Amino acid sequence: MIADDLRHATIAAVNRRVVVVTAVHGPSAHFLPQAHASLCAQELPEGWEWRWVIQEDGRTRDVRPYVPDDPRVVFHQGRQDRQGGPGVARTMALAHVDGAYVKVLDADDRLAPGALARDLAALEADPALGWATSRVLDLLPDGSTAGFPGDPEHGPIERGAVLDFWKANGFRAQVHPATLLVRRALLLALGGWMALPASEDTGLLLALNSVSRGWFSGEVGLFYRKWEGQVTGHAGHVDPAERDARMAVVEARARALASFGWRPPDGADGPRARP
Repeated sequence: MIADDLRHATIAAVNRRVVVVTAVHGPSAHFLPQAHASLCAQELPEGWEWRWVIQEDGRTRDVRPYVPDDPRVVFHQGRQDRQGGPGVARTMALAHVDGAYVKVLDADDRLAPGALARDLAALEADPALGWATSRVLDLLPDGSTAGFPGDPEHGPIERGAVLDFWKANGFRAQVHPATLLVRRALLLALGGWMALPASEDTGLLLALNSVSRGWFSGEVGLFYRKWEGQVTGHAGHVDPAERDARMAVVEARARALASFGWRPPDGADGPRARP
């Protein structure tokens, strides 16, 4: 009886846990303490907790010194001779994720106050929502912030809406994948992040939107750091041939998922449609 009680208590605790996943490599590691500080400032509803899984892309001596000494933080590394990019690192981190929800946090970004609680409240209130995003402000090198136009209305995002906007606006989604909070079961069902050298997070976002309604919070949820060493600033990220290929795969996956009429099981995106 005692063993059963402990098992049920453990399951209940895991079901009320948000696991934050961060992919990191050497150049961005020195930002980890700031990301950690933004996590520590989050306030979750009573009975909820967060864990942070930091996954290094590869294996060096450059990251561990910046990993916070916090029992809620777990650090894992890949192999020294095998770097796959942020999408691979995040997907590998899923091996250590046991919570009901997964939150994305890039190593060089910072969560805004209240971000976790707002996203969690939206998904807990409506089982038909599979994921949530929020407004982003760019964090500039001088410490100032800047927003950009085009945010959707605060509230639910219907299936297919992100793909339609992305296609009509030069492959720019109206919500930012770096702000994603997603149900773990749904994330696993879609295979995690795409195996692409870049745009792997956009690919996941469009796939999620193809099978599930989402949520957008009009309050700022993330400060997206702009700095000289960020991966998206490299010339290779905007190489036309590679970019066209990435966008083609991202779109094809999303449209294929939509064409199947697939929906997550009960509890992840509402009841299954009956024949």
